[in-house]
Amino acid sequence: MKIKLMISSVIAATMISGCATGTGNQTIDNNQKAIIGTTLGALAGIALGNNVGGGSKKRNKVVGAVVGAAIGGAIGYSLDKQAKEVADSLNTNVNNNPNAVLDPNQDLIVSNTDNYVKIMFRDAMMFETNSATPTMSASSKIAKVTSVLEKYPNTLVQVTGHTDNRGSYSLNKNLSEKRASNVGNIIYTSGVNNQIFSKGCSFDKPVAPNNSASNMGLNRRVEVYLYPNTESVIDTCK
Repeated sequence: MKIKLMISSVIAATMISGCATGTGNQTIDNNQKAIIGTTLGALAGIALGNNVGGGSKKRNKVVGAVVGAAIGGAIGYSLDKQAKEVADSLNTNVNNNPNAVLDPNQDLIVSNTDNYVKIMFRDAMMFETNSATPTMSASSKIAKVTSVLEKYPNTLVQVTGHTDNRGSYSLNKNLSEKRASNVGNIIYTSGVNNQIFSKGCSFDKPVAPNNSASNMGLNRRVEVYLYPNTESVIDTCK
């Protein structure tokens, strides 16, 4: 029972420490997030200390708090740091404005949440019409991301393709899968040690209604998700 409780406390410390992001356009700077993550991690770590067998309860609380603080501080800060490094490698900034995806001039958006870093590449800058092969320019941009991944070998990479709703669902499903797979292969062949997965969503997850050429252009995109662990993985088609 003590082992189960200890494991649960570690998981709680890891999960709770990521809950420091602002909503909407509100932002919290990196130092604040690290402090919040460390504080919450320490609180959860005290619970961990209480559940470790042997020694005095007071000492175990201190040990647990130190472990929890380390977990909270690392998780609370690392995603912000990783997002900035990715953005820097692509000569852009981190943009967590939820409306950025609706701006047709934003053909490359790096953002992050409590659980992952996301890189969105617009279709127009990635592929020729009806092609699943990234252009030379796109391949160059994708390759720049690998320089960051080399520093984070435990980061899980998920590449997801999205289309507009012209044509059949199955046709778009196949196209979105091929595009995601080809982008994933560029990352894989760069020699990084990360686990890389790809999937196609067809037109299941539009960011705008498919009622105009402009909106359809917004929906055609490839998104690369960087996760710190398996618990953070989401269904990118929903």
